[in-house]
Amino acid sequence: PRGFQHPPSSRPSRACNMAAAATAAATSKSALRKLCIDAVPLTGRRVLCRVDFNTPMKDGAITNAQRIEAAMPTIRYAVDNGAKSVVLMSHLGRPKGAPDAKYSLAPVARKLEELLGKPVTFLSD
Repeated sequence: PRGFQHPPSSRPSRACNMAAAATAAATSKSALRKLCIDAVPLTGRRVLCRVDFNTPMKDGAITNAQRIEAAMPTIRYAVDNGAKSVVLMSHLGRPKGAPDAKYSLAPVARKLEELLGKPVTFLSD
């Protein structure tokens, strides 16, 4: 069963709905049961979210923030519904076995701060 239905302007990402549909379609007892963020109580909990922030950049500046903006409804939902913290995991590019400054997500953290209007703690590798 689905939890709270979001108004169209504040719905979590479409991936949540696709995961729910895939779960409903699974017939195996061993299939992983997935819940949408709106079906889990978030108050006082840490929320871990895998996001696709592999954004195009030029000279350390984001040239297209569409992927960040697409994740904002889910991030805002967690923050607005009492999550103790929201931990976002992503990667940028394909470094060859070692950290490379040109693949840093620091510009994404700055963009997130701008969009959220709240401080964002960035942890480097």
